Amino acid sequence: MATASREGLEAVTIGRLAEQLDMSKAGVIGPFGSKEELQLETFRAAVAMFTRDVWDPASVAEPGLPRLEAICDSWINHLSGTTFPGGCFLTQAAAEFDGRPGRVRTEVEDVSRFWERVLAAEAKTAVKNGDLPADTDPRQIAFELDAIAQGTNQAIQLRGEKDAAKRGRRAMRRVLGLN
Repeated sequence: MATASREGLEAVTIGRLAEQLDMSKAGVIGPFGSKEELQLETFRAAVAMFTRDVWDPASVAEPGLPRLEAICDSWINHLSGTTFPGGCFLTQAAAEFDGRPGRVRTEVEDVSRFWERVLAAEAKTAVKNGDLPADTDPRQIAFELDAIAQGTNQAIQLRGEKDAAKRGRRAMRRVLGLN
């Protein structure tokens, strides 16, 4: 996962993993079967870490706006933390596979769509609870939060901006009407 976060999932190969583990290629291919399966399992493990870092801490908050705020906080913490040396694994995978066909792209897209549905569902609950205006578009909230997270990741990773996490957090709070 560390290699893929820095170099992309295409850098995750049977040969490279065999070399890193001081094993034969045959010993590595057995559990995975193919490079694509190795990439999919790497991506799934990264999704599990994202879930642990972002969703799990926020899931205990009250549904709606309190949970959205908690998601944003844990998401920014994840982006600015040390989980992956290359930043947000999901953002990296989305950029790498957005124009490629195949099973890895499909899985990356499915996870991205699922996450946006989670965010939209929380925004819809916030509207229902009266915490967001009645004319709020939950899908737009989800889109904007995701865009801010991706931009924050790029500001941290590509440009090395020291205040990117602070700015990303402020932007997310603004989208939620908390500023």
